[in-house]
Order: sequence, then C-alpha cells, then structure tokens
Amino acid sequence: MKSKYYYRILFIVLSLSVSSCASLRVEEIKKISNLPSKIQTDSISAGKEYTKLELKDFFNDPNLLLLFQKIEKSNPEYQIMLQQMQIANAAYKKSKLAFFPEIDLSISGSGTRYGDYTMEGVGNYDTNLSGNVNEKQRINREVSPNLWLGAQVSWEIDIWGKIRNKKKAAQQRYFASKEGMTFMKNQLFTSVAQLYYQLVALDKKLAIYQENQAIQQVAHEIVQAQRLAGKATELAVQQFGAQSERMKAEVELLKIEIEGLERSISELTGEYHSNIIRSTTFHLNFHPFLNIQLAADSILHQRPDVAASYHELLASHADAKAARAAFFPSLKIGAYGAMNSFSLASWFNPGSLAWQLLGGITSPLFKQGQLKYELFVANKEQEIAFLTYQKNVINAYNELSLLLNRTIRYQNIMNLKTQEIQFLDRAVDVSNSLYLTGYANYWEIINSQKLKIQAEIDRVDIEFENANNALLLYKALGGAMK
Repeated sequence: MKSKYYYRILFIVLSLSVSSCASLRVEEIKKISNLPSKIQTDSISAGKEYTKLELKDFFNDPNLLLLFQKIEKSNPEYQIMLQQMQIANAAYKKSKLAFFPEIDLSISGSGTRYGDYTMEGVGNYDTNLSGNVNEKQRINREVSPNLWLGAQVSWEIDIWGKIRNKKKAAQQRYFASKEGMTFMKNQLFTSVAQLYYQLVALDKKLAIYQENQAIQQVAHEIVQAQRLAGKATELAVQQFGAQSERMKAEVELLKIEIEGLERSISELTGEYHSNIIRSTTFHLNFHPFLNIQLAADSILHQRPDVAASYHELLASHADAKAARAAFFPSLKIGAYGAMNSFSLASWFNPGSLAWQLLGGITSPLFKQGQLKYELFVANKEQEIAFLTYQKNVINAYNELSLLLNRTIRYQNIMNLKTQEIQFLDRAVDVSNSLYLTGYANYWEIINSQKLKIQAEIDRVDIEFENANNALLLYKALGGAMK
C-alpha cells in the first residue's frame, strides 16, 4: 500500500513539472529582411564574380606587409583578442566534457572515541560481545577508525537537451570569437595601412612644396635683380619673398604631421617611436574591385562582423533552449566503490569492499518563478542578437554599395586632376614668358603658381582618398583569409 502512495506522489510531481513546461516556449530564430540578389551599384557594370583575396594579392608594398607582421606579433589589442578567443575555445572544450560522468577519487581516514553513554559506544560494546563476529571484526573501543579509499561516479543523463544546447552555445561563441579575431585583424591592418598611406601622401606633398620652394627662391632672386635694374617694383620683391617663406612654413608643418603619424604607427605595431620605412607611391592592386558583381548573401556573410553576429544569434537561441530544458526533471545516476574498514589490518581485505548504485529524478518544483525569468531573459537576449545581426547585414550591404560606386568615380577624378595639372604646367610656363616680355605682371605668375601647387596637392589628396576607399572596400569585403 505504501509503495502505491509513493508512486502516486512521484507521478503528481512529474506531471506538475511537465505541465508547467508545456506553456513555456523558446522564440524561433527570425529571418532577416529579404536581401537583393546582387549588391546594387550605379557605376560598376556586371562582371565576373568576386573571389576572396589573400593579403599579398592586394597589398603590393613589402614595407606595409612588414608592419602587418609586427601588428600580429606585438599589437596589445590583437594579443588581448587572441587570449579571449582561447578562453572561448576553453569554454567550448569544457562544455563537451559535461556529457561524461564525473569521477572523484578520494581517500580519507578518521578516528573517533565514542562515549560509554552514546548509542555508538553501546552498540560497539554489544558488537564486540556478539558470537557472530570474529577477532578481525571486533571494533577498537578506545579509538574507532574509519578508513576509506574509493571512487564516486555521478552522471546526469541529458534527456531534454540542456547539456547539448549549452555545448552548442559555447561552440557558436567560439566561432564568433574567431570571427571577432579576424575582424580585429582587418581593423588593425586597415588602420595601419591608412596611416601608412597618409605618410606616403605627406611625403609627396613635402616633395611638391620643397620643389616649389626652390622655384620660389629662384624667382625671388630674379625679381630682386630686376628691381635693381629698374624692371620690377619693391612690391613685387616683397610678394615673391612672402611666397617663398610661405613654402618654407608649409614644409615645416608637414614635417610635424609626419612625425605624429610615425608615432601613431609605432603605437599600433607595439613599438617605441621609430622611423617608418615607406615607399614613395601608393602600392595597391585595384583590379579585383573593378567590374565585379557580388552575390549579396554569400559576400555579406564572408564579413567577420556579420558572421560573428550570426554565430552569436545561434548561441543565444541555444541558451534559450537550455533555459527551457531546465524546467524539466533531471535524471541522475551514481555509484561508488571503495575499500572501507574500521581496521588498518583489514583495510585492503576483500571483505572491506563496499559499493552502491543509486539513481534519482529531481524536479525544480519550487524554482519555477526563477526559471521563468531566466527563460524570459534568454528570449530577450536572442531578440537583441537578431536585431544586431539584422543591423550588421544592412550596414554591410549599404557600405559595400557605396564603396563600389566610389571606386570608379575616384579613378575618373584622378584622370581629371592629371589633365588639370597639365594645363596649369603650361599656364605657369606661359606666365613666366609673358612676364619676361612685359605682357604679364607678377600677380599672374604668383597666381598661376598657386593654382598649380594647389592642383598637385589636390591630386595627392585624391590619390590618398582613392587608396583609402580601396582599403575600406577590402575590409568591407571581409579582408583576407591570410
């Protein structure tokens, strides 16, 4: 009769647990809004499919590639991200071990003096007087030892998938950390490349100003001689002198900027200030970005930021499923085997072998409220992960479309600037000839020289913007695998 009541109570407890779980649900993974089949662009016609580049295929400058190597070796942020990825990998490996039984080895010993008026003391006294015990089974009443050497095993059976989903969440977060590592690398490479090409641009500007400084110095000396001969005024001398000094000031300002950029690059490479060895031109391979077509879904998910947010979405969904599984009863089985004795002489006697098998079902009957809040939070975190993923996809699509449109336009602008400079070169030559023959004044010479210098500086700026756009496009396409 009593056993029937036990079964009824057990059935009621399990029924209450399962019925309370039936009303709880995990939000399904939402799908992002439909993507266009191709990345839309205004200026680039459809061409061959884009294939992912390796680093050396895009960056042709060995000095810049050396800076990339230094970043991987010494940049603090990169090293921190590397440690975080290893932590995520360790968490994933740990989650896989949860499927296996826990085995604990233990050895212990104690000695107890029981009082004559205690149940144990009286019981030991009676035991020693019993005719059913032999000499080895008699208990030392002065100090009663208890010696233990054995192993205990406990194992939770993953009936509802709680452990399996925790493992999946850890796995997806490890994948997300790997993508985050790639994203960090692409950001650092892009940042140091931008600074490097700024240095190249400043070097080119410095060369322009130094060349024009020498021209201005010669022009100043010529107009001074002309003033002595009565062919020029003092105002012309002063204007040419002011223009020459302005060139000198621009040169010094550029040197200040160059020093600052060199220090910024040294910080990224994890070094103290050092001179940055660099080329005199922008070494970039633009051809892979010309006349390409991009399948939106595949190319966007090659981007590490999009891929990382997608893995985080899968991890949050697994977290929610694990939170729901926590409502269900859990089945645990266990066992132990040990050499247990109250005598050192008989501790390893076969008769001292003791063992036990046990199993049990536990149900969180009075933790339902707490578990409901945990499931609620898990569902909301999944929603946040989805919105983050959706935002990253939209941003990636629009960014790629914009950068692809700019690629051809910058090429066109560079061609126009080159033609402008050719016209201004001719204008400077003509103004100098006209001035010497008296058909032009010094203002026209100064103005034509200013326009030429400004056009040359503008072309350098456009060259840098073109290179920077290519860098951003390279990063927007997911960077390189190596």
